[in-house]
Amino acid sequence: MTDPVATLPSELDQLPDRDPEETAEWAASLDAVTKAAGPHRAAYLMRRSLQHAEGAGIALPKLLESDYVNTIPTSAEPAFDGDLEMESKITAWNRWNAAAMVTRGSRFGVGGHIATFASAAWLYETGFNHFFRGKEGDGSGDQLYIQGHASPGIYARAFLDGRLSEQQLDNFRQESGGDGLPSYPHPRRLPWLWEFPTVSMGLGPLSAIYQARFNRYLTNRRIKDTSNSHVWAFLGDGEMDEPESTAALALAAREQLDNLTFVINCNLQRLDGPVRANFRVVQELEGAFRGAGWNVVKTLWGNAWDELFQLDTTGALIRRLREVPDAQFQTYATRDVAYIREHFFGAEPALAELAKLLSDAKIAECFYSSRGGHEARKVYAAYRAAVEHKGAPTVILAQTVKGYTLGKGFESKNANHQMKKLSTDEFKSMRELLGLPIPDSAFQDGLVPYGHPGADSPEVRYLQERRAALGGPAPARRVHAVALPQPQERAFQALYKGSGKQEMATTMAFVRLVKDLMRDKETGRRWVPIVPDEARTFGMESLFPSAGIYSPLGQTYEPVDRDQLMYYKEAKDGQILNEGITEAGAMADFIAAATSYATHGETMIPFYIFYSMFGWQRTGDQMWQLADQLGKGFIVGATAGRTTLTGEGLQHADGHSHLIASTNPASLNYDPAFAYEIAVIVKDGLRRMYGPEAENVFYYLTVYNEPKRQPAMPEGVEDGIVKGLYRFKEGAPATADAPRLQLIGSGTAIHWALEAQELLAADWGVTADVWSATSWGELRRDALESDAALLRGEERVPYVTQALSGAPGPVLAVSDWMRAVPDSISQWVEQDWSSLGTDGFGLSDTREGARRHFGVDARSVAVAALAQLARRGEIPASKVKEAREKYGM
Repeated sequence: MTDPVATLPSELDQLPDRDPEETAEWAASLDAVTKAAGPHRAAYLMRRSLQHAEGAGIALPKLLESDYVNTIPTSAEPAFDGDLEMESKITAWNRWNAAAMVTRGSRFGVGGHIATFASAAWLYETGFNHFFRGKEGDGSGDQLYIQGHASPGIYARAFLDGRLSEQQLDNFRQESGGDGLPSYPHPRRLPWLWEFPTVSMGLGPLSAIYQARFNRYLTNRRIKDTSNSHVWAFLGDGEMDEPESTAALALAAREQLDNLTFVINCNLQRLDGPVRANFRVVQELEGAFRGAGWNVVKTLWGNAWDELFQLDTTGALIRRLREVPDAQFQTYATRDVAYIREHFFGAEPALAELAKLLSDAKIAECFYSSRGGHEARKVYAAYRAAVEHKGAPTVILAQTVKGYTLGKGFESKNANHQMKKLSTDEFKSMRELLGLPIPDSAFQDGLVPYGHPGADSPEVRYLQERRAALGGPAPARRVHAVALPQPQERAFQALYKGSGKQEMATTMAFVRLVKDLMRDKETGRRWVPIVPDEARTFGMESLFPSAGIYSPLGQTYEPVDRDQLMYYKEAKDGQILNEGITEAGAMADFIAAATSYATHGETMIPFYIFYSMFGWQRTGDQMWQLADQLGKGFIVGATAGRTTLTGEGLQHADGHSHLIASTNPASLNYDPAFAYEIAVIVKDGLRRMYGPEAENVFYYLTVYNEPKRQPAMPEGVEDGIVKGLYRFKEGAPATADAPRLQLIGSGTAIHWALEAQELLAADWGVTADVWSATSWGELRRDALESDAALLRGEERVPYVTQALSGAPGPVLAVSDWMRAVPDSISQWVEQDWSSLGTDGFGLSDTREGARRHFGVDARSVAVAALAQLARRGEIPASKVKEAREKYGM
């Protein structure tokens, strides 16, 4: 036989072989086993050898995939720490009430999901009874990321333990009356129960990883000991296709986050069909997680399969399980035993012989119901293995049947995700299966009843006792608000004074302010700077040596720039989260820090700075997640605007993030023009978010990379800055009857407006007042609130209307954003309105070239102002033509 070692080139060929003869003997032995006992026996011996080597501490690459069997055999399962019969009764009540709630709601067309929780009931119940720590014990408790579509089951359990009423269950998905239940985990809608919004698929697993990491961050920075907190993320196998679901797996393994467990409910179905119709999603996930460095626990088969595995003396059953695709296994759960005998066991003679030893009842039990995820002892063993494993996060791959216990009309059907109700007969069949004492008389007018054993029943007492032992109810959100003291005024003074003759970009002004605020004795340690690998772009390198970059390992190397003043310093207690090139990861960091006031009772002040183009456009879904989770902090879109980031081009030129941000009700959006405006906004933000009457909002600030002289703050403008508009520079009339108008600019556009003000006065005898619009969004928000007040019979004039009241002439607004941004306030401006903006794609050019291209430079502003006056008959139309020619337009 040809020596395979010599014919298969690999990386081993690059290594010296000190004994080629011994190597050849090993290869010959393997060939002999293959010839005598077959390739399956040879593969088994090789895997046993690798397992033995690993146990002996020999460093070898790990296999990425194991057989399609349970990681923990029945013989190795730990003793079950509980009353299985009692927990079965509790789980039955929860299954019933979850299905009843959704079915009753279907009368009103509000929908709901039944099949997901039906498949995952034991995954949750085992955790609630034995593992999930509550917030009334020591520390912060555990963090539970509940799969969104399983929410009816969580509500059902809260009903059983007395936290929800029948009326509230009947208001599932009917929230407008004020006593309803949101469809999914929405903290903003039900803040005493839900902690983490998860139904936007993929964000739950990503956030769970960064939450586990942030827990370690708090511990390493000695802010709070979170060593007793464990993060549990419940996910669907179909959800793992979202890129965010697996985006940070390597981070979790790299930082050895053994305080994290993923529980993936592998019911083999997505929303409309099989997850891996022609393949095996469990095996694929195992390979992905093992490859990333996770501990993998597969919980696939229930106890009924033990007999089959014991009878499998040839390995034929294992081989068959390894080759059957998911869609076919789903089909087995819906077909009769004869079909299974023919199509599963008939695949090879050894399996057919094995099947002769099995009764029809045994085959039916195995293929219809006996899955690892449906048996408490199997789930308990997996969870125990997860919490006891050290040095790496754990993923549990639990196989289930989607729609389990809901009857043949639901179980394993492709359409069961969209099926919203059971018939009365189906409920009665379910009742018999679950053994619930619900009489036929309870079904009145065709309406399925809720079931409850009684507040003092053994089931409820057991449930409450288990939760008390674990630290109280779960899930639960608790807020112990402690206002932070306001920073010392001197931190803001430097920006109030301006930059004198020195030019400074507003990006640098913000970084300088935060650097000073991080020195505050009371609150400085609570700032969490977050940046996705562009710290030097934003001038943040000065923070490296003083604050340090967080790393759980500290700095195990000598940095290449160690001899420089602003060297790259990593530290175990580092304050900066420098995430690499991952805006999604940085946002997940931000969310964990922004909600720490509730999760851990520790208020943190995160600021996340990024290329503005890569914020709301790229991670806008996470901004909604942040709002839902009631997060607080400063999101900073740097190098903002469509014309200020010279040379970078279309995919870097942001002219629309303020438009997207305006859609989020929790986001307060500001576009400051000057350094002192930033100081006023940040100071007010600290008051609003962290003061005695803290609001559940966050701030979005856009700052620019264009160096400009920063003026000192005029007197009395603070209120206008916060509200969104104030007059920055009044024009000096050339003559008493000179035409006059109002120019409004935001951000860097204020400089074009100021230059246009000079051109209009010097060249055309036109007077213009220049206003700084620090927030188009806040002006609009105030105006909308005024409109709502009118509907209630309250007289209220919008601030923008008041501010511009009586200002002579028309209004011309200009910004580095799409015109829709300033136009959003136009209906509340009493003067004639027009605007200039940067609609369209960005392009690479000089700032001057780009601004001329979009028609927002100072000369374009001047021409547009003259055209506005000409339309009103205040100047001859010929002046507009003359201006175009004069300015080369």
